Amino acid sequence: MLKVENLTGGYQHLNILKQVSFEVANGEVVGLIGLNGAGKSTTIKHILGLLQPKSGVITLNGQSLIDDPIHYRQQIAFVPETPILYPELTLKEHLELTIMAYQLDATIAWQKANALLKRFRLDQMLDWFPTHFSKGMQQKVMIVNAFMTEADLLIIDEPFTGLDPLAVHHLLELIADKKSENKSVLMTTHVLATAKAQADRFILLNHGEIRADGTVSELASEFGVSDENIDQIYLQMARENGDA
Repeated sequence: MLKVENLTGGYQHLNILKQVSFEVANGEVVGLIGLNGAGKSTTIKHILGLLQPKSGVITLNGQSLIDDPIHYRQQIAFVPETPILYPELTLKEHLELTIMAYQLDATIAWQKANALLKRFRLDQMLDWFPTHFSKGMQQKVMIVNAFMTEADLLIIDEPFTGLDPLAVHHLLELIADKKSENKSVLMTTHVLATAKAQADRFILLNHGEIRADGTVSELASEFGVSDENIDQIYLQMARENGDA
């Protein structure tokens, strides 16, 4: 379980997050949503340990980054919005690096990786370098690297950006599989209509604070919109902020 308690943080003297508290239980898929600048990326960076909280506590399965940095990070797999690949490494070498970093059993890890590569049509590209991949293909490489691990928490930042419809379908299937394995998934997205297919609930950030937390139906009711037009939440949010 991921637990964020009274998190206040940001960059140097600028506080972006203000007393943010939420949990992502085992076997739960939670969507972290909000307008640009609401604090979604800042929240993720704090969970990953890339930023240090000004105050508050973040724990994963009862353990904090301070307790054991290596083990804490090995419990998390991350798919960033913008793919981060090493230009001098082939696809195969990226996968080997993941196996070493997470101390995975190589035989089992390659079985998982090969199945994922085939699903995303990358199985014939093991010797390719990142420069040969399109943006969507690079995103698929990041997905394979994350989902081949045994991480208890998967953090996926804007997962549907750059993916073709078939890849989106496969990604939603993988998220469902992780949920059935009792893993936790936290994802940020603006595509609520797609995300609600797997998300159990959504946490809505506004100016670094939690504005709402609930299922699609609960959020729709709170903001006075239809479940079938859930994207209208953003418009209502803008109106609250005086931007629309």
